[in-house]
Order: sequence, then C-alpha cells, then structure tokens
Amino acid sequence: MSTVASDATAILGSQAHVRVQAGYNDGIVRQFVVMTLVWGVVGMLVGAFIAAQLAWPALNFDIPWLTYSRLRPLHTNAVIFAFGGSALFATSYHIVQRTCHVRLFSDRLAAFTFWGWQLVIVLAAITLPLGITQSKEYAELEWPIDLLIAVVWVAYAVVFFGTIALRKVRHIYVANWFFAAYIVTIAVLHIVNNVAIPVSPTKSYIVYSGVVDAMVQWWYGHNAVGFFLTAAFLGMMYYFVPKQAGRPIYSYRLSIVHFWALISIYMWAGPHHLHYTTLPDWAQSLGVVFSLILLAPSWGGMINGIMTLSGAWHKLRTDPILKFLIVSLSFYGMSTFEGPMMSIKTVNALSHYTDWTIGHVHSGALGWVAFMTIGSMYALLPKLYGREQMWSSRLIDVHFWVATIGVVLYVASMWIAGVMQGLMWRAVNEDGTLTYTFVESLAATQPFYIVRLLGGVLFLAGMLIMVYNTVRTVQGSTIPADTPIPQSA
Repeated sequence: MSTVASDATAILGSQAHVRVQAGYNDGIVRQFVVMTLVWGVVGMLVGAFIAAQLAWPALNFDIPWLTYSRLRPLHTNAVIFAFGGSALFATSYHIVQRTCHVRLFSDRLAAFTFWGWQLVIVLAAITLPLGITQSKEYAELEWPIDLLIAVVWVAYAVVFFGTIALRKVRHIYVANWFFAAYIVTIAVLHIVNNVAIPVSPTKSYIVYSGVVDAMVQWWYGHNAVGFFLTAAFLGMMYYFVPKQAGRPIYSYRLSIVHFWALISIYMWAGPHHLHYTTLPDWAQSLGVVFSLILLAPSWGGMINGIMTLSGAWHKLRTDPILKFLIVSLSFYGMSTFEGPMMSIKTVNALSHYTDWTIGHVHSGALGWVAFMTIGSMYALLPKLYGREQMWSSRLIDVHFWVATIGVVLYVASMWIAGVMQGLMWRAVNEDGTLTYTFVESLAATQPFYIVRLLGGVLFLAGMLIMVYNTVRTVQGSTIPADTPIPQSA
C-alpha cells in the first residue's frame, strides 16, 4: 500500500509540475490579435464607404443591401464588437494570466469564445445588409444571434473569473477589476435590452414599448459605451501604459478610486440621449447630473495614465507605441469633457441630431478606443511571435501621424458641420418662418462630409500600414511555445 501511495504521490507531483511548466495560453491571444487587425480593416473600410455615400448618395448603386441604412449598423458592429471586442478578448486573456501567474482556467472554453465570437460577427455581416434587424442602436442583431452572444459571454465570464479564482497572487490587479466590471455589466445590459418575443427565425418583437423601450435602449446604449468602450479599455490602459513606460502606475490609490467612482456613476447617465423627448423631465435631469459628475473620475483616470510618464517624458520622442497610448488618453480626456458638456440641455438643444454628436462619438471611438487598441496590439505582437520588437518602428511612427491627422480631420469637420447645422435649423425670419430648408443644410454640409471621408481614408490607410508591419514581423518567425509561468508564483 505504501508503495502504491508513494507512486501515486510521485505521479501527482509530476502532473503538478507539468501544470506549472505548461505556460500561459498565448495561442488564444494570438488568434484574437490577428482577428482584431482583420476586423479593424473591414470595419473601417465599410465606414469609409458609407462616409463617401453621405457625400455622394448615388454610391449605393440602387442596391438595397448597399444602402447607408443597412451598411451603417454593419460598420458600427464591425468596429465596436468585431474590432474592439476581439481586442478586449485578446488583452483580457493576456493580462489576467500575467497578473494572476496562472494559465487560463479552461483552454477549451477559451477556444469556444474565439470561434463563437467570430461566428457572431460573420452572422452579423450576413444579416445586417439583408435588413434583418431589431432596429435598436448597437443592438441590431436578431434573437438567435443574441442567444449565441449570451452563451459566448457566459463562457468568457467562466474563463476570466475562473482564472482569477486560480490566481497565485493574492492581490487582484486593478486592470482585472475593470475587465470584471465590463464582463458582468455587458451581460446584464445585453440580456435586459434584448428581451423579445420571437415570431420567426429572423424576426422578433421587443417586449418593451414606447418611452420604456427608449429608456431601456439608452440605458443599454450609453452603458455599452461606458463599459464596453470605456471601462474595458481602461483595463487595457492600466496594464499597457505602465508596461510600455517601464514605470509603475502614477497612483495606485487613484486607480481604485477611479474604478469605483466610474462604475457607480456611469450606469445612470443614459437619459441624456433622450433630451426633449417624452421621457419624464426628472429622468432627463438625472442623466444630466450624473453625466456632469462623471467628469471627475474620467479625468482622474486620464491624469493617472498620463502622469505615469512623469520623469520619463523623453520616451515619447523615441517610442511610437507610447505615442499611441498617451494620445489615446488625451482623446479620452477630451471626449469625457465633451460628453458631459453636451448633456447640458441648453448645449444639447444645439447639438442634438447634428453631426456634432458624430464628431464626439468618433473622437472617442477612433482617438481613444482605436488608438489604445493599436498601441496595445503593437506592444503585444512581438512578444506573441518571439520578436524583440515590431519589424519597423519607423512604420509605427508613420502610422501614428497618418492616423492622428485622420482623426483630427474627421472630428474637426464634424464639429464644425454640427454647429452649422444646429444654427441653420434654429434660424428664423422676422415672420417666424424657417430661414433655411433642411435640404439647404445638407448642401452646406457636403464639403465637411468630403473632409470627413478624407480623415476616414487616412485612418484606414494607417490600419493597412499596421497590417503590413505585422505581416513582416511574423514572416519567418517560429511561433514560440507558450511563455512559462514564473516559478515564483
């Protein structure tokens, strides 16, 4: 019996040793990184095409599935959930392993999240141009795809929180708090907003009606921005900015205050999308108050990230990856100032339904989200493919300047166009009649649409530069075995 026991102990001991030596699961991270680049190019290509349609409407060629109304939700879903989502899967899986010093909880479930998420994206790319949609902003996909999203998301949560539970480090790093909040909140938002009654495989009816539907939709819509496009990317920021700068985060205490303040306040800001509607005034005012309060934690996070370079500002001259990350934080600060300002009713009376809102959205989506993603991908790629650095640092620098000029052209043209539209729509003659027709405002906007298209094309060109740099980095490399887990863990 003692011999059997000693043999069993030896076997178990060797298995435990193998588990420690197995290393991090870098394969799943590589898969999501590659698809981040693929969907980034696809999403921004569609965006440039529909931007051209706004300037020259005949570009829909009278083909129903090429009309702006069908391609626009394809663009938003591709950029937010395909490009941004793949980046979040990649970085959260990478970060949670490194900060917890353990391999992912389940390789099979992680693989399921990859293939499941890509299936969701492909189904979206098929159904949206065909006009199969719920017609809800950022939640257009019909009920069978919504169910698949829920299943994939639950698997994602199991992998992430399972890895946290297995951690060899007692402390949970702040980036993981942000990822955890985003995973839980997006699950709740998705399920509540998409409660529907199916009537066919491609059609369902939302159970909410009228103003209740609007309220639930913008509770979902703004918090999709707040958690998918803000909290999650702040998790990315809190890992990659200190890592790339080679310095600890400026204030760890501030990062904790930032986390709890942000997730407590963001949830209630959605009503500012519904000013001057039939939503009760108290709900509209609640949205204004919480939007204004949000400025404090948002800028606290921005300052915390930027000040991490305190004493190392010289690195911005030589490290183009840091340029992406720090300029991303600058856009984050600008967007989180502009959003609360636009929530004030007197400002909103001018900005609502104009292209100013489009400029605001894209200063966040391109300047904050895309720049943070691009910088993080550049930081990750060499490590994932056994290289010391990207093939060409010079091309990263070129990408940075091309993309920055593109964002500035895009955002500035939409700001100017939006203010102009708001003023033209409000202008009245002495007898109280409107000074301008709506068509006149469209004609006046066309030059700005052309400038926006130029900005979008430049941003797309930057993505193509990144793809080329990535291909040259990967070419000839032997994909390394999974990185060993530190024995000190």
